[in-house]
Order: sequence, then structure tokens, then C-alpha cells
Amino acid sequence: MATSAVPSDNLPTYKLVVVGDGGVGKILDTAGQEEFSAMREQYMRTGDGFLIVFSVTDKASFEHVDRFHQLILRVKDRESFPMVLVANKVDLLHLRKIPSDQGREMASKHSIAYIETSAKDPAMNVDKAFHELVRVIRQQIPERSQKKKRITKWRADRSTVSHRLHCVVL
Repeated sequence: MATSAVPSDNLPTYKLVVVGDGGVGKILDTAGQEEFSAMREQYMRTGDGFLIVFSVTDKASFEHVDRFHQLILRVKDRESFPMVLVANKVDLLHLRKIPSDQGREMASKHSIAYIETSAKDPAMNVDKAFHELVRVIRQQIPERSQKKKRITKWRADRSTVSHRLHCVVL
């Protein structure tokens, strides 16, 4: 589903093929690293959706959720935007510092979806997090598509139309 590539700016990107509606997406993973903070707003401007990822073993990463959420809304100049809050490393039960309820409360506070994942082999819910983000993005696309349909004649066969989604992982 996703293939890794390293662009010239050394940020890991992944190609996400969205099956069903003829879409292809691009995923940019900044991993919340401070060395990318100068470019973060630039990527936020072009993103169609965002995974805000925190580690359940690191309170500091959880405390950044509010800041990233507000930054995205400020950069997008919107009151809401497609986002999913992702709790990662849930396999590390003995090191867990952020309980599920606290993560769900944070997501509810911001009116965004919440999912718990583990990238450890076998991965748990990692693909599901991306699928959820695409679902949330697509909920907003019909509004934009309807406006475009009035302006541009689209082919009756929508499978020939390519949609490009840009997702940013923070």
C-alpha cells in the first residue's frame, strides 16, 4: 500500500494508493522533529488531512497535540479540518503513561477521530489510521467536488478521474 521514498529535502514520504475512487495520495512524515519546524507550516498549507501522532509512553508528545491542532487550524484558516489523533506504541503496556480515556478525551475536545496503533510487528491499526484519515478527508471532498462539477464537465466514469490527496503526519 505505501512505498517509501526520500525526497531532496530528506523528509520521508510515502505513496498511498486509495482503492475505489481512482485516487492517489502523498504522505509526508515529519515525525514531529524540531529540525523540520521551519518547513512544517509550508507542508500544512498543502495538506488535505493530518495524522497527529503521539506516543502513549511519552507525556511530552501528548502535550504537543493541542499545539499541533491549533497550528493546523491557524495555517489553514479554518475552524475545523480533517485530522485523526493517533496514539502509537500501545504494545508497550508496561511503559504506558497516557491511558486510552485521556486520548479519547483529547480527540473529543478537538472533534476529531481517535485511533490506537502499534508499528511493532505485527503492526496494529497503522493502515486503519490512514484509511480513517482518507475517510474523513473524503467527507469534505463532495462539497468541493460539487462546486467543481458545476464549473467543469467531468466524465461520467469517475474511475478515470484522478484525485491527489496530501496527508501530513505530525
